[in-house]
Amino acid sequence: MKIFTNENIQLIDRITIEKEGVSALDLVERVADGVMSELVLRWRTTRTTLVFAGPGNNGADALAVSRRLYEQGFRPEVFLFNIGGNRLSSECRRSRDIMLASCPDIAFHEISTNLIFPEITSSTQVLDGLFGSGLRDSISGGFRELVRMINDSGAYVVSIDMPSGLFADWNPNLVARDVIHARLTVCVQLPRVAYFLADNAPLVGEWKCINIGLSSTAIQATSTPYHLVESSEVRRLLRVRPEFCSKADFGSACLVAGRYGMIGAAVLACRGAMRSGVGKVTLHSPQCAFEVIQSAVPEVLFSPDKDRLMLSEVALDHDYKAIAVGPGIGTHDTTIKALDTFLKSASQPLVLDADALNCIALSPSMLNHLPVLSVLTPHAGEFDRLFGEQHSAETRLLKALEVSRYYNILILLKGRYTSLVRPDGKVYFNSSGTPAMATAGSGDVLTGLIAGLMAQGYKPEVAALIGAYIHGRAGELAAEEHGEYGVTAGDIAFNIGKAIKQIMNQ
Repeated sequence: MKIFTNENIQLIDRITIEKEGVSALDLVERVADGVMSELVLRWRTTRTTLVFAGPGNNGADALAVSRRLYEQGFRPEVFLFNIGGNRLSSECRRSRDIMLASCPDIAFHEISTNLIFPEITSSTQVLDGLFGSGLRDSISGGFRELVRMINDSGAYVVSIDMPSGLFADWNPNLVARDVIHARLTVCVQLPRVAYFLADNAPLVGEWKCINIGLSSTAIQATSTPYHLVESSEVRRLLRVRPEFCSKADFGSACLVAGRYGMIGAAVLACRGAMRSGVGKVTLHSPQCAFEVIQSAVPEVLFSPDKDRLMLSEVALDHDYKAIAVGPGIGTHDTTIKALDTFLKSASQPLVLDADALNCIALSPSMLNHLPVLSVLTPHAGEFDRLFGEQHSAETRLLKALEVSRYYNILILLKGRYTSLVRPDGKVYFNSSGTPAMATAGSGDVLTGLIAGLMAQGYKPEVAALIGAYIHGRAGELAAEEHGEYGVTAGDIAFNIGKAIKQIMNQ
């Protein structure tokens, strides 16, 4: 699914109106229908309901919803802010007039001078139609006071399109207190970039998209660097295995992982790789890992390091189709030197995770030797150690775009919406996953899974994209069985094959 900027959405709106015979007021009514379909599932007619409408089309949407609330037995009190008078958009004015004509006894206040602040409590239901995605500047003055009052009340807030005060794309100077904290944001047609950043999660709350029939031709023709990865896209990318095949047809992967006390990380990475469908997996690890691997993952071949306890060299004696380095290797000086030597001679894209990233952070010159289109899979802490401390998820993503382009690498920034950042500036947000996956070793499984996919001939950018989605779906399946508290990384690995089967059969 495409994720459009605010400018893109405005263009698609305009094309829909100009080319398809749909009026702006028609779109307002469609938004209102969609919002109302969500409200009736959540709100009670017996509770106090307040509607705050701004002077633009977001306010028009809110007024049209107010009419539907009234018709459904709610008794909303509606506040339309027209500060200074004559500030209403034509759609907002028409929506107001239609509401007043069809609901003559509705509690309605049009405010043109001083702001009115009604009583708001934790049991109040609030519809936020103040600014939405039409905001141009940060909220200030009386509106800021109103926003803070709503937030402090603990009311059940539903925002239309965007929580008022939050910009749809980037929010470099975000002051969370000055943004509506919605429990639900009803997204109009297509999601916005701001929805996918952890900083904004307490503001956006749950988000649900409603289809208002924007031009499919315009949506298809409008390009964007931002995408949400869904099951249908992954299904198109996954290959069906031919009936006549052998393990030689599905590549060989080498995982460089483990040290004394951290062999479990190597085991989990191997299990992730094996469940990917790869033909063969070899683990290069200190000698102390031999018995563990042979008993825990007997399908995996073993390549012993010359050192018994730690990784001291990456001397691989086979032409592997994919190589992943990092899970549990530690950051001993000997290991850092071994990784540095290996990177200087490496020519194919690698998967680098966990301690490989920590080693590079301790010796940043290694970044200059990363093979083109290598996949780095950091969580926030690992990313900041590599590329500098970031004060927000937004700045971290923007920094990832910068360094991805500079080093010509792929960065899979792990989180709720794991983000694949490409050197061409494209960002793919992963839609699968569950909080149950916040468990030790989950990332090791992902490393093995991506390496296994690359070994089968998937390009690094494709392997990272589908690997993240499959990993998330496997976590969802594990959570269905064990609950969000009970999932282990081993459960995620165990469910990879089931996840792939489910995706391909949908």
